[in-house]
Amino acid sequence: MFYSLTEMRGAAMSLTAAASGLVVFLLSVSVVQGQDGWRVSCSSTEICAVKGSTVEIRCSYTYPSSWNNRVNTLEKTLWLTKQKGGKHVDLNTVSEYAGRVEDLCGNNICTLRIRNLRESDSAEYRFMFKTNQATYWANPVTLSVTDLQVQVSRSGSSTLLRCLSSCSPGQTSYIWFKNREEVKEDTSSYAYFRYESADSYSCALKGYEDFPSPSVYAPKLPSVSVSPFGEIEQGSSVTLTCSSDANPAANYTWYKRNGSANLSSVKVGPRLVLSSIQSSDSGQYYCRTENLLGRRRSESISIDVKYAPKLPSVSVSPSAEIEEGSSVTLTCSSDANPAANYTWYKRNEDSPKASGQIFNITDFRAEHSGSYSCGAQNKLGRSNSTFHLIVVAWSSTMIVNIIRTTLGVLILILALLLSLWMRKKKALRSTTEAPEEIELDSDPEYENNSHTAAQTEDTEEQEDMV
Repeated sequence: MFYSLTEMRGAAMSLTAAASGLVVFLLSVSVVQGQDGWRVSCSSTEICAVKGSTVEIRCSYTYPSSWNNRVNTLEKTLWLTKQKGGKHVDLNTVSEYAGRVEDLCGNNICTLRIRNLRESDSAEYRFMFKTNQATYWANPVTLSVTDLQVQVSRSGSSTLLRCLSSCSPGQTSYIWFKNREEVKEDTSSYAYFRYESADSYSCALKGYEDFPSPSVYAPKLPSVSVSPFGEIEQGSSVTLTCSSDANPAANYTWYKRNGSANLSSVKVGPRLVLSSIQSSDSGQYYCRTENLLGRRRSESISIDVKYAPKLPSVSVSPSAEIEEGSSVTLTCSSDANPAANYTWYKRNEDSPKASGQIFNITDFRAEHSGSYSCGAQNKLGRSNSTFHLIVVAWSSTMIVNIIRTTLGVLILILALLLSLWMRKKKALRSTTEAPEEIELDSDPEYENNSHTAAQTEDTEEQEDMV
């Protein structure tokens, strides 16, 4: 049925309010199209378009040249969208559409063109035309703006891809691209592919091939950055950031290698923060990126933490007691990065005794005894270690040597005395046993010779005793 005259006047008043207040309320009374020359129709009631593309909604209309015995003339055409609360608003008054909307009318055909579509443009749109006697509405056209995405899942060596859109199933066909080349068209949003790590895939809606989805692909070679840039000092905070181009987004894992030590995972996530960094944090770091389509690892980056010298340790060689006249070698060692410079000092002396890690003292004397210190220094700080050197006149080594020498002399003397005693004993034994061994006769000459021999032997024995 048609509007009554009262309804027509109400509609005209509503339109006047719309022109002044920029809001149009949908009349509760519908108009049956096609009676007495009144008609409006649109090319489609549901449209699915892709984000970033351009859509056109076309409606045609007719109206009688005369109505209620009066001339019926066109006054205005409008495109409206329904917003929250059920209000219909003139598109030309909505800031979100500024610069993107065109209303093209001619020969009783009006086309709404919306460029650079946004997902927020998904809404219900209505065409309306107004004559000097009535207002006519077209049926609503529902626009769905979809941001195409490819969903990835793996099944063995095959990859299942799904083109995700907000369009109703069966409303459109899907075009698949491999490395930007069209390889498949299907009404199903699913597609199986045997994936290679260098491949990339995307999908598009038929008729919107110039607006495909973002491609999916394995992670590209990751890059690692260090902040802050430059020399790293102990106690500062350092952030390592891993970046890799990948879709779906990659997962990140950080690894550290200390020299030839085993690899260890230290952190999951694109950023590794080393707060209050210590010398033990020095080493080689790299990150690994991974998604359902593959994995890559970055080049290693070296973290070299600089720090001031730690408390030096001093070694003395020889380590035993220092004898007067001997040579002494002092060695100073300190953990530092960069390497420390060493200076040797003696207490109560202004000028340094030596520089360098090793300090040699030859012909050590009593005046060399005292307190010494080793200073280790680099550009980040200084550390000192103090020690004492004392010369000894009689060292335990000397005493041991003297004892050994004395014992050796005593042993030699005892051996000599023992030898003399043995000789004497042997001589006495010989004198005692001589008469028994010699058979005596009455020859006086023999007796004299024997007597003379005995006297000679007694004389030798007395000389031996002396």
